[in-house]
Formats: sequence, C-alpha cells, structure tokens
Amino acid sequence: MTGAPLDIVVFGLSLSSSWGNGHATTWRALLKAFAARGHEVLFLEREAPWYAAHRDLEAPDWGELAFYSDLSELEAWRERVANADAVIVGSYVPDGAAVGRWVQRTAKGAPCFYDIDTPVTLAKLERGEAEYLTPDLIPGYRRYFSFTGGPTLERLERRYGSPAARALYCSADEEIYRPTAAPARWDLSYIGTYSADRQPLVEALLVEPARRAPALRCVVAGPQYPPDLDWPDNVQLIRHVPPADHPAFYAASRYTLNLTRRDMARAGWSPSVRLFEAAACGTPIISDTWEGLDDLFTPGEDIFTAQTADDVLDTLLSTEDVRQRVGARGRKRILDAHTAVHRAHTLEVELRAAVAQPRAAAAQVLKLA
Repeated sequence: MTGAPLDIVVFGLSLSSSWGNGHATTWRALLKAFAARGHEVLFLEREAPWYAAHRDLEAPDWGELAFYSDLSELEAWRERVANADAVIVGSYVPDGAAVGRWVQRTAKGAPCFYDIDTPVTLAKLERGEAEYLTPDLIPGYRRYFSFTGGPTLERLERRYGSPAARALYCSADEEIYRPTAAPARWDLSYIGTYSADRQPLVEALLVEPARRAPALRCVVAGPQYPPDLDWPDNVQLIRHVPPADHPAFYAASRYTLNLTRRDMARAGWSPSVRLFEAAACGTPIISDTWEGLDDLFTPGEDIFTAQTADDVLDTLLSTEDVRQRVGARGRKRILDAHTAVHRAHTLEVELRAAVAQPRAAAAQVLKLA
C-alpha cells in the first residue's frame, strides 16, 4: 500500500450469496485483496429473498457486511457514506439509479461505479431502461470501473461523459481457486446461470458434442435452467455449485467451457469471472471466441477456442500431455496478471486518483431533481 489507508463503502448486488450471479465471487475476491492492503471496507447489500435463502457468506473476516431493506434505510448509513474516502455503486443493485443519486448527493469523497455487466448496461441505456444507472449519473461518478475493456471505455467517456472509464476485469482469489486432487468425473463441464441468449452456445458447444459422442460424460451446473430443456442422457444437470466447491468441480472436469452472453461477445474484451477462476484451478478451458480474448490468453497455448461442436470434439481428443500443458499455462497466466491481488492494486491506484480529483468537477455534472 502507498499512502494512508482508504475507507470505502460499496453498494453491490450481493456479497452474501453466489446463487444465480457472478457478482458475489467477483466482489469477494476483489474486496478481500483490497482489505489485505490495509483498507477498510463496508459492503451494503439490499435484502432479497432469493439470496437470503442461498447465502454462502454470512460475515467476511476482512470487512463489514450489512443489509438494508429499502431506500429509506439508507439514511442509517448517511454519516458513514458521507465520510468515506470513496463510495462504489455496482451494476444491478436494486433501485441502483436512486442509490447512485443519493450517493452522489451524500458522499464527500469520491463516488464511483463498478459495472460487472457493461455491455448489458449500455444496451439497457440504449433502450431507455434505467433501473440501476441513468445517463445523467455517469458524469458524476469519478471513476467508471468496467469489467469490459477495449473500445467500450472510450465510448463511456465520449458518449456518456465519464470523467475516467477504467477496465477492472474480474479475477480469481488464488488462495481459493487452485488445483485440487480429484478423480475426473466429467470430460466436459460448464458452470453458469441459465441465460436465454447464452443457451444457444450451451446447445452448440456442449449438448451437440454430447449427442454426437454418447460416451462423453458432461455436466452443466447452475440455477434457473427451464425444466423442459431436453438434455441428453450423458449430460448431468446440477442446480448450484457453491464457491467452496468450485475447485473440486473444476478438478473433476477434464475440460471446462467458457461461454459468453451475446452483448458481452459483441463488445469484446469481456472475460467472465468463471474464465479466471477455472484457469486458476489449472483446468483446460475451451472458450467461445470474441475480440479481445487473445489480449488475455493465447489460443492454442493457454486456452482452447471453439466455434462449433466439431471444434470441441477435436479438442477433447487432444493428448494428455497437451491437455495438462494448456491447463498449466492457463493457470500461470492468471498468477502472472489476473489474480485478485492484481485487481486490488489497480483499484487502489485509481481510487487514490479519484479521491484527489476536485469535488467541484464531479458535482457540477449532476443535475439534482
């Protein structure tokens, strides 16, 4: 750490539950590593019955987790928010636009936004949907942290007036996500919540290979898959794998798939948290292709890519030496550049710069109702 400790408040979708979202493990890894640098963290989470019923983190030992039921309860946190060095609002926070407006009015420090869904967010803004972000709020966030890099950052600055849009990719907690000794149960796995726009990829790159090669052992893990989907007999469905079991899940997979939602793939430079976590476990990844992937991994060396079922089946026929070598190189790539420690350093540097920015420059852009 360079400089005095920072005190930050975070409003995020969920820290307490990884059920049905990729936000929880992203926040956990990032904020744990950030707190390890000597900083203070308070995470405020909106109570939601579906997360309350599936909590897998009650009280982090690196920071404070608290809940609020509605917007009126934010007043109980006014002093803490007002005096924090920085306040970060995350994407998909319920009533996030109202939360962001209250934060920008209240915070004396640096209000920031962390978008773990940037292409989806921008598509929503284009359609006039603004449940967690409105265009007029963007200039008032001194940093727009985005899990998408590439040209999207310039778009956020030029079109939407962000003072500073910065890539803050997801990451892996290397203390949790690491190789684990376990017998192989599946030839091919995929972990991810059901999404209608991603399901065609599941069908093309997992279901179709499974149909063509009945001897393959495949698994799909994640909630919200419709009960009427037609899975082949050699595809197992697991409704949820908690984060504590992720390393064992990946260890039991000879290969695992990374599949990207349509908006993310179109934008490029949008690696999912599962991509980093699986690679950190040393499991060889077969990924769909999108622009920017080769900035993070080298296809054929530390990751496999596929566009068709034939590509997947060809990869599954790789020799054991090739499989192990690609998995090991993928893990090294994570340890070299994509751990939570790397992201926490980036976050600290950017927050210090945001805190140093004059308040008036940010305050002028927000037109209060």
